[in-house]
Formats: sequence, C-alpha cells, structure tokens
Amino acid sequence: MTEIRTILLAEDSPHDAEMTIDALREAHLANPIVHVEDGVETLDYLRQRGRHADREEGLPAVLLLDIKMPRMDGLEVLTELRNDPHLKRLPVVILSSSREESDLVRSWDLGVNAYVVKPVDADRFFEAVRTLGRFWAVLNESPDED
Repeated sequence: MTEIRTILLAEDSPHDAEMTIDALREAHLANPIVHVEDGVETLDYLRQRGRHADREEGLPAVLLLDIKMPRMDGLEVLTELRNDPHLKRLPVVILSSSREESDLVRSWDLGVNAYVVKPVDADRFFEAVRTLGRFWAVLNESPDED
C-alpha cells in the first residue's frame, strides 16, 4: 500500500488558505494538508528546519504555492527548489491571483508543473482546487527520490 503524502499549501492570505483547505477537504482527499504562510517557512518545512525540524520524513505529494508572499515570494521559492537536488522534482502548482504575464512566463521558465489563476468566483475556485487536489494528490506519480 502506498503512503498518503501531505499536500503543502504556501499561502499568506488567511482567507485564501481557508478556502483552499476547505476545497481540498470537500474533494474527500485522505492527504493531510500542511499550511505555511511564506516562502521562508515553505523552505523550512521542506528542508526540515526550524519549527519543522521534527516533522516526519518525506516530501509532500505537491506544493500549492502562492507567488505574492512576505519574506520570500513564490518565484524565489521555486528557484530554490529547482536548484536543490533533493527538491527539484517536487511537483509545484502555482495557485495565484496574479495574472501578470511576467509571473506566468517566469514560473514556467523556472519549471513549475502547473499555473492556476485563482478564480474570483468562490464556486469556480472550489472546483479548480478540488480538481488540482485529485490530480496531484491521487493520480500523479512522482519519481523516487535519488
């Protein structure tokens, strides 16, 4: 039996984080959801540092990453991940309200797996996140870590 891996949500907006978590739960995923509030904490979680030093081993099934965050933004996090041999294959989905073409282009250039613009309409937002959760947490298979 395969282990159920975490979904890591990096989102600084409490409202957006709550909506995303609610949508993932409505998708009836068994995956635990871990919420971090900025890019620095995202890397601390993934690298098991600071308050996340004692978390269980293993990488999440997917990182849902906002772009506009304090301390370190999502594109800086993505750059760090893609340059880290241990983290470079972690599936990353940008989940952002940014429609700026420069953010979209830079995300793809940095190796994002998907870029989803957060719909303003709550029902569409919930459906988009449920679909993301089902695919990345259930259907997607990542290669084994090196």
